[in-house]
Amino acid sequence: MSAIVWQAGAHLLAYPDERFWGRLPMIRDVAQPHFGAFLDQADELGAGELAAQYVETFDLKRRCCLYLTYYTDGDTRQRGESLARLKGRFRAAGWELCEDELPDFLPVVLEFAALDPSGAEVLREHRAGLELLRTALHECGSPYASVIDVICGTLPRVTDAELRAAARLAEQGPPAESVGAYT
Repeated sequence: MSAIVWQAGAHLLAYPDERFWGRLPMIRDVAQPHFGAFLDQADELGAGELAAQYVETFDLKRRCCLYLTYYTDGDTRQRGESLARLKGRFRAAGWELCEDELPDFLPVVLEFAALDPSGAEVLREHRAGLELLRTALHECGSPYASVIDVICGTLPRVTDAELRAAARLAEQGPPAESVGAYT
């Protein structure tokens, strides 16, 4: 069941373009019980409003980032190393990403998890970031909050340590570095 949820979630968290709307009937057929609340909201909002909310939420709010290593590494050199390691994990599983895809983009990770057992581990490793994303989406009233709720519901129960890490991220933000800055 998790694979269906992850595959559907990957599509629902993609930018709501024509392909997104074209896939909705299929997603409704296979994943309605899981994503019914979001699907109803998407229909209610329509293409233009959902696209505007997507941009406002995922492109303009730091705490609503769909790039998982941003939560652990921020915009640091360490993030580049994390992306390279993640890309290596994809390759080891026989996956090659498109040139314009980053391996930590949540829809990509969800698709990977749906089709390869090692992908679930990637989701678990980024649980604190997912919890921060989930909380931030609820705080801003985003229709995407219910999608992340369902995805988090497929993972093992969140630990106290993961909740503390999410709270720390919410308070302090992701790591930062001053490259070449003089003080």
